[in-house]
Amino acid sequence: MGSEIHLRNWPISCELDVQWGDLDSMNHVNHTVFLRWMENARMHYFNSCGMMEYLESEKKGPILARIEANYLSPVNFPDKVTVYSTVSRIGNSSFDMEYEIISQSEMQKVANGKVTGVFVNYISGKSIKIPNEIIDKIVKLESKD
Repeated sequence: MGSEIHLRNWPISCELDVQWGDLDSMNHVNHTVFLRWMENARMHYFNSCGMMEYLESEKKGPILARIEANYLSPVNFPDKVTVYSTVSRIGNSSFDMEYEIISQSEMQKVANGKVTGVFVNYISGKSIKIPNEIIDKIVKLESKD
C-alpha cells in the first residue's frame, strides 16, 4: 500500500469530567490538560482498532512524533468535555490523528488538535510499515456509520 489513505469520520469519542485540579492560577483549565484529554481519546481509539493488543503481542506499535493543539476558548470548572478522535491520514509508517474538544456546558468547540504517530518495532527502535491488519481495522472503524 504505497499511497496514503485519507479518512476523517470521527468514530470515537469519550466524555471527561473537568477536575478542580485541572485549573491553573487563571481559574481555567491549564493548557497541558487538553493534551491529556487528547491522549485519553487516542487510547480509546487504539483499543477500538486493536492497536494495543497488537503492541502487546508483536512488540510493534505507535509512538508520538508530533503534537499540536489549538485553544479556542477557556474551559472552567465544573464542566464535562467530549473529545472526538479520528485517523485522518495513513501513510507508509506514519499516521495522523485529529481531535475536537467540545465543552458540554458551553456547547461549543473549545480546542482542536492533531498528532502524528509513527509505527515502530519496540525491540529495534526502528520505524516500520504500518501492518495491513491494523490499516484494515482503522479503515473499518472509520467507515462505521
